[in-house]
Amino acid sequence: MEHTSHKTDDSRETDRPIRIGGTILGAHRHICAFFKSHDDQYRVLLPFIKEGLHSGEKAVHIVNPARRDEHVRQLRSAGIDVAAVQENGQLDLLDWADAHLRGGHFDQNSTRSLIKEIRRRGKEQGFQRIRFVTHMEWALEDRPGVDALLEYEASANLVPSEDPVVCAYELANFGGGVIVDIMRTHPMIIIGGILQENPFFVPPNEFLRELRARRGPDQATSLLEDRGRA
Repeated sequence: MEHTSHKTDDSRETDRPIRIGGTILGAHRHICAFFKSHDDQYRVLLPFIKEGLHSGEKAVHIVNPARRDEHVRQLRSAGIDVAAVQENGQLDLLDWADAHLRGGHFDQNSTRSLIKEIRRRGKEQGFQRIRFVTHMEWALEDRPGVDALLEYEASANLVPSEDPVVCAYELANFGGGVIVDIMRTHPMIIIGGILQENPFFVPPNEFLRELRARRGPDQATSLLEDRGRA
């Protein structure tokens, strides 16, 4: 099994190209990735994950706890020594309850603070870049606060980062209307396994104004109710 490299002290680390979905990622690093199946997802994401680890970057994966073992098996199938990269601090593998659903609910501000803290710790550890991958089905859990998904995704664009963030969505689990709005909150999109600039992206302040006007203070559309609508 291949042993991935530890972090490096190369100050030019963030100048290294980031390859994903058949191309090189540009300045916009917030990506929505739509997949038809688990296999489809890992076919696209494993090379991206492996490249980052091989380059000495940090990886943070936020996964469905029910699929954690599967995720580890997929990483190992790509030749990644999961135990080693966890031990040396290069891989943080978090369940939803450790991140977006801490305390049993979703709080945007708390989650943003956590991500900020993860980035701070990564710098302290000597990593110049973190590659984030999040399995987004946490937003379909019957938990307080999950209706703020779209606002959370749009707000992520207000503070650009060098760190690539892949929000992985399985198409069968989300309704068509929600998928369209998710697309509009990401400047980059992976669909059909191909990364491209998203022509449907709406600047965050504009989208947030539209969202608030559309919903009103007490009329947030439930993602659970919209689940499965196409």
